[in-house]
Amino acid sequence: MRYRVPTPSLRLLLSPALLCWCICSGLLLAPSAQAQQPNPTEPAEIAKTLSAGLALEQQGSWSEALGQYEEALRQFPDSAELQQRFDIARVHHSLDRRYTDPSFLAAVRSFGEREARDLLSDLLRKIDSHYVTSPPWSQLVQRGGYGVDVALRSEAFRTSNGVRASGEQIVSAGQEMRAAISRRGAISSRQQMLEAAEEAARIGEFRLGLSKAATLLEFAATSAEGLDHYSSFLTPDQLRDVYSQIEGNFVGLGVELKADNGDLLVVRTIPGSPAERAGIYAGDRIVAVDGRVTSELSTDEAAALLTGVEGSTCRVSVVPAGSDLAPSLADTQPQGGSTVGYRGPPSAARQGAHIVAVRREHVEVPSLEDVSIIDKTQGVAYLRLPVFQKTTSRDFDTALWDLHRQGMQSLVVDLRGNPGGLLTAAVELADKFVAQGGIVSTRGRSPGEDFDYRANRGGTWRVPLVVLIDGDSASASEIFAAAIRDNHRGAIVGQRSFGKGSVQGIFPLGIGGAGIRLTTAKFYSPLGKPINGVGVSPDPGLLVSPADNQKTVVAYRGPSKPDPQLDAALAQAIEAAVRQVAMR
Repeated sequence: MRYRVPTPSLRLLLSPALLCWCICSGLLLAPSAQAQQPNPTEPAEIAKTLSAGLALEQQGSWSEALGQYEEALRQFPDSAELQQRFDIARVHHSLDRRYTDPSFLAAVRSFGEREARDLLSDLLRKIDSHYVTSPPWSQLVQRGGYGVDVALRSEAFRTSNGVRASGEQIVSAGQEMRAAISRRGAISSRQQMLEAAEEAARIGEFRLGLSKAATLLEFAATSAEGLDHYSSFLTPDQLRDVYSQIEGNFVGLGVELKADNGDLLVVRTIPGSPAERAGIYAGDRIVAVDGRVTSELSTDEAAALLTGVEGSTCRVSVVPAGSDLAPSLADTQPQGGSTVGYRGPPSAARQGAHIVAVRREHVEVPSLEDVSIIDKTQGVAYLRLPVFQKTTSRDFDTALWDLHRQGMQSLVVDLRGNPGGLLTAAVELADKFVAQGGIVSTRGRSPGEDFDYRANRGGTWRVPLVVLIDGDSASASEIFAAAIRDNHRGAIVGQRSFGKGSVQGIFPLGIGGAGIRLTTAKFYSPLGKPINGVGVSPDPGLLVSPADNQKTVVAYRGPSKPDPQLDAALAQAIEAAVRQVAMR
């Protein structure tokens, strides 16, 4: 995975897509909550989502259910029913992830009451000091209690913590915990919350033989997520993954994945990665790993099979994009006729499920992709920015000078699908094109979170600029796009962006190697416009609908390059770039 930054905290701007990103084996869950106009069909669409989500819940497919609710909340952010199911699914999904996470299980085995209490106390202290608004302590206590209640119904939790109580005893103990919390009345401080958690821990130990440490750890993990959609407890492995994403390097296969009907759908293959060399591409489905069928496992269990030490190998059963052939059991079993390390053009090997052996390696995630002069006649340069990381500014400088030497007359920066990243990387990138004026401002409850970032005239590029965005361009992407828009520095083309206007800090906790991701501030465009729930809209006349931008679907999707003939938004961006040059 990725990230090794020994700072006390980092300022991130990430949509849930990246927050849930496990670069070699994890999930991409759809971002949440973008405001939409009321729709007369809303009740029917919400009912359809709830029905599908509840069916997934009954199957124990909490990851898929969470994705359903998140996607629906983008359309209907004011639906209390969707929000309630989202919260419930998130508690279950997070529990499943923790109890398949070796780093968290190690803490469960080794922590005593004192260590767990210290971890919870440190987490609450950081919430008290840094959260963007006054913490809702009563709400967090209630959520912590609910998290323990859910955990006690989980076989993985009971097994890991040696709980052998009957169902009746578990229900009774849960009722006693809730009653004890309720008797405390309103909780108005972190100390009162800590005391409530300790009382629940005593009840769990007395009634069920559950260690106090296990209860306190559940309070820590579950209550943190009760703050908002973006704040969460981070296990040691998850904290390392976050640092790896920022640094832009990790050990793994080099694919982004999301759950898809029991399979792992490849969303993106990192250029130059082991997965790309093995012939795994976006749109492919991973149906088995080392002979274990993914549909028979939870999403996190399936994704965890792809992780491992550098130099080790896993055998992955892949169904190519566009294939209508359902894999047979034989397709998922290692055998002599398997395709190992396949890396070439379409062939019989990609007509149905096939097996590739992929070596886990150190993967460098490029800050930029597809850097080129896309229209040589007009001198239109193009580059795609998949995420804002530590190396983005340096790599962007290198790319700009390279494109300049090739005759760049204008530049298209493609931020579609970019979920965000480092705030400082977005500011540094905007500063390359804005000569003077504001870039972004952040405001939090703590004075230390209030910043006004402004442009520096030195080193400014004056090349005509076009920014491509879509509904998955979030956070740091929106900072850059809004800075270009408000300073009249270029054209914005595509679809309205996601609308996530908050900043998250990454805070290591003082014990166990865990951490917390915490919303610390909201950000505003140079003209003071909020981004949260609003997003950044394309310029008048430059909106491209998703239907207009639907790419041609083919059975084989190898390494793809930007093609304006198949990409309406890109074609419009090139036209906008040419017009800007003509108007100079």
